[in-house]
Amino acid sequence: MENKDVIIACDFSSPEECLNFLEKFKDLERKPFLKIGMELFYASGPEIVRELKKRGFKIFLDLKLHDIPNTVKKAMKVLSSLDVDMVNVHASGTVEMMKAAKEGLTREDGTRPLLIAVTQLTSTSEKTMQEELLVNASINDTIAHYARNSKKAGLDGVVCSPLEAGLVKEACGKDFITVTPGIRFADSGKDDQVRITDPRKAREIGSDFIVVGRPITASPDPVRAYERCVAEFLG
Repeated sequence: MENKDVIIACDFSSPEECLNFLEKFKDLERKPFLKIGMELFYASGPEIVRELKKRGFKIFLDLKLHDIPNTVKKAMKVLSSLDVDMVNVHASGTVEMMKAAKEGLTREDGTRPLLIAVTQLTSTSEKTMQEELLVNASINDTIAHYARNSKKAGLDGVVCSPLEAGLVKEACGKDFITVTPGIRFADSGKDDQVRITDPRKAREIGSDFIVVGRPITASPDPVRAYERCVAEFLG
């Protein structure tokens, strides 16, 4: 799989809503990469993943696992059977948990989806991190440390804001994947995101995958918005 793409965040409350939305893209030669998050997965279960894979879409299953290592290992073994292309955990779950996730995700033939770890959510500011989570380091130092832990555990990359993509590359090398939500067009609003940028700037900073939700899904013309993202990010 080519490690650079635009991923549409399919944050819908039902499979019908998701499939109706994706009908708009049926005439595109290039099928979009899709993110299936908690809302849709909990509403639909694994069947929505199977249906989308059957239709030829790549899937980033965004469930952010965070539990004791053995539980995460067993859960990842189940998710691996869905033949998704990318899954994630929380880096704060420790190196041992991330190693267990990779072990559970790896199939008998040695293949597995890309495995990435969430550093800090793009809705989290440094002030919130320090005052509510009692993390005394700066947000940049925390993200770099979590990224290094993820690499130590054998993961393929991390989820971070596009503003920290370059920082992660410096800490872990250019081949360590950065998946960056918090993408907005330069002429749109922030919504509930704090650490954001636009697709073109994300590319320049070092993002490998950008995850784009409302700028596409809430657009009057989602296909045109998606194509704009692809043009600005991939060039």
